[in-house]
Amino acid sequence: MTYRILIVEDSSLNGNLLTMLLEDNGYESEWVTTAEACLSLTDEQQFDLILMDISLPGMDGKEATRCLRKKSQYKDTPIIACTVYGLQEAEKDILAAGINGIVQKPFDEELLTRELSQWLNAKA
Repeated sequence: MTYRILIVEDSSLNGNLLTMLLEDNGYESEWVTTAEACLSLTDEQQFDLILMDISLPGMDGKEATRCLRKKSQYKDTPIIACTVYGLQEAEKDILAAGINGIVQKPFDEELLTRELSQWLNAKA
């Protein structure tokens, strides 16, 4: 089974890096640059996991996650925050929005792939 992952990332550098990393690991991916585009695309398509940037133009990743959690098809979908935030208080706020895990930027490929495997294997 090939997993489909949605990348929500406004940085072209990070978006391209994540796309290549996912493809190298056998995942299918779609990449959008705004929370609004994420919400629109998730109305049309189903994804197995979402990588969500927290600092996005317009609606941020926490609010986008809250909106996704209201959609029945995304109520239990793993959502992993990709963020530079490192403060414990910020992490608590991010997780409280309905996000399942946090991966710090800059990305450690091994940690990211381990996080993806953990959540996708739990979903299977």
